[in-house]
Amino acid sequence: MAKASALGRGLGALLSEIEEAYDNELPKKGGVEELPLSKIRPNPYQPRKHFDSESLAELAESIKTHGLLQPIVVKEDLDGYILIAGERRLRASKLAKLKTIKAIIVSVSDEQMRQHALIENIQRDELNAIDLAQAYQELIEIHELTHEQLSSTVHKSRAQITNTLRLLQLGDKGRKALIEGKITAGHAKVVVGLEEKEQVLIIDSIIGQKLSVRDVEQMVKKIKTNDTAPSYDMNKLVELDFKRLQLFLEQMGLKSSKKGSKLTIDFDDNEQIDTFLSTLSS
Repeated sequence: MAKASALGRGLGALLSEIEEAYDNELPKKGGVEELPLSKIRPNPYQPRKHFDSESLAELAESIKTHGLLQPIVVKEDLDGYILIAGERRLRASKLAKLKTIKAIIVSVSDEQMRQHALIENIQRDELNAIDLAQAYQELIEIHELTHEQLSSTVHKSRAQITNTLRLLQLGDKGRKALIEGKITAGHAKVVVGLEEKEQVLIIDSIIGQKLSVRDVEQMVKKIKTNDTAPSYDMNKLVELDFKRLQLFLEQMGLKSSKKGSKLTIDFDDNEQIDTFLSTLSS
């Protein structure tokens, strides 16, 4: 694991010197060049994995109408260039079917390029909560930082950093729901710490019933104190009246209706069926 001291300058110094470094390292021929889009490769260290398609389309239209107002930043490579900053602008320019793009060419190491990609996205708040958590984790590992040291470096509160990093404890379903905006970071922070099966149950309930964070806090409290209204032992459920059984189904995000002695359960998709069956077998 590489320490900050081994890089010749610390992470804090890198933050304050990025703009100055770019100014000092611009090519002598004027700084901004027009480069072929086909010659520019994405930054392999880009922490941002998800880009909103609607937002990119709007940026592409703006670039078509007004041109690119802020050049991207690249470094030369053997057979072209590697992007350092400006991936949204690069993607939007490709979407606009342009052939060239304005760019500033600088000379930086791979390590500096990796760090800048992380820092730029953190400071511009361009990452979703999961990508942000992974960016924090990567900076901590690169520089062997404590949460307090990272807090002072990227100008985010220690509590925000710690709470964001906890989101990496979410299961796959929770991460996907958070990235897609089906649950909020507030929901996710309450769910973190539960077993993955319990996370799935509550996340389905959040999505299906539009639960507030307060609602989820109450559900989690009941789970942690083993005080859930219905028992999850299906052998006992047959002895319960329909009201309690329907409450159990509602907590799973399932709709049901009763008629006489019959209870009908409605499933929206196969995923709900799988979740229901896994609960029965637990």
